[in-house]
Amino acid sequence: MLSTYKRAQIQLLMQREIIPSIGCTEPVAVALCTAKASSTLGKKVEKIEVFLSANVLKNALGVGIPGTGMTGLPIAIALGALTGNPEEGLELLKDVTHEQVGQGKRFIEEGRIEIRQQVDITEKLYIRICCSGGGESAVAVIAGNHNHFSYIEKNGEVLLDDPIEENKEDNAGSTVQLNFRTVYEYAVESPLEELSFILEAARMNRRASSEAMLHSYGHNVAGSLKNSKGLHIFGDNLHTRMIISTAGACDMRMDGGLIPVMSNSGSGNQGIAATMPVLTYAENESCSDEQLIRALTLSSLLIIYIKQQLGRLSALCGCVVASTGSSCGITYLMGGSYEQIVYAAKNMIANITGMICDGAKPGCALKIASGVSTAALSAVMAMENEVVTSQEGIVDEDIDRTIENLARIGNSGMQETDQLVLDIMTKK
Repeated sequence: MLSTYKRAQIQLLMQREIIPSIGCTEPVAVALCTAKASSTLGKKVEKIEVFLSANVLKNALGVGIPGTGMTGLPIAIALGALTGNPEEGLELLKDVTHEQVGQGKRFIEEGRIEIRQQVDITEKLYIRICCSGGGESAVAVIAGNHNHFSYIEKNGEVLLDDPIEENKEDNAGSTVQLNFRTVYEYAVESPLEELSFILEAARMNRRASSEAMLHSYGHNVAGSLKNSKGLHIFGDNLHTRMIISTAGACDMRMDGGLIPVMSNSGSGNQGIAATMPVLTYAENESCSDEQLIRALTLSSLLIIYIKQQLGRLSALCGCVVASTGSSCGITYLMGGSYEQIVYAAKNMIANITGMICDGAKPGCALKIASGVSTAALSAVMAMENEVVTSQEGIVDEDIDRTIENLARIGNSGMQETDQLVLDIMTKK
């Protein structure tokens, strides 16, 4: 049984990592950083220089920007400078107007934005914005976390220098040492009132999914499954409904829809994939509120645990991590034991590890759909006590070492892949 203190630490960690976001978190984080630099400057911005890590650049090139009908970084940067309120955090684009979009377009057309890759850093999540105007300048830096300002400067005077958030003693993310057993025990043994906050994540993401059913967003992955050809091949069943509900929210988000989603570990798609398959299964099977809350907690906290090792941004698609969490949550709802939940995680890691991240974009909904389908299969197999063994591939007898193997592949093994993907994307 986890101590009260340990449970409190984990709860703070979850509340820090599971937060609302409108739009893809990378370009929105760039807009947020620009808004901070602009507000620090305190006068009309005439020029913006943007320096980004490769992973941020990759995830911001082809994704829809909320409320604009446009894709990519320039409009996000322009809106951050002209209208963004840094106090709104990752929801700062929620009230964008048509007039403001027009102002942003003119700002871009006047050639006031320069975007470059920052090559001399190891941090995968790094955003540096330099705004100038009226003979003055201001700099803002976000690093390590999508909403963490690590450096602020005005006219050469340092106003904030806080680069090592991970080492702060009051940072729950650094003090809580998770493993698979701890994640499981927290989810299934904690008092229910300590976990019920997770329901808001499911409700928020369901609203996003419901919005997707009203319009055609992105590549309309959800709609394709619902039309006559999709129903003829895939059927109207629980499996298909799980995919539709999850892919639909991703369709909407990646196309720049203005409905907020609850993100997980810096990714809205991870938050969607952590919640929607679990919620859809629970509602279909008439699971109790307690079962749903504990399954959502298990799914969401497992993602946080894996991302602690893998990092916020990597060469691996986030749906590999997120669908592993949802598979475990679904297995729990099926009545699975701890061992069977471990089996589900191993089956997932044995299956879709290696799916590359080639940037945030409408096509992410296709990968989300694949992840949800694999999550369902892995859960069904686990309930039949079928599991990929330690004699096969990267799976280890120990589940935590299996997760370490996944992280090693994403962090070390795919570094060259990451750079190659970016090279291909920027030279098209």
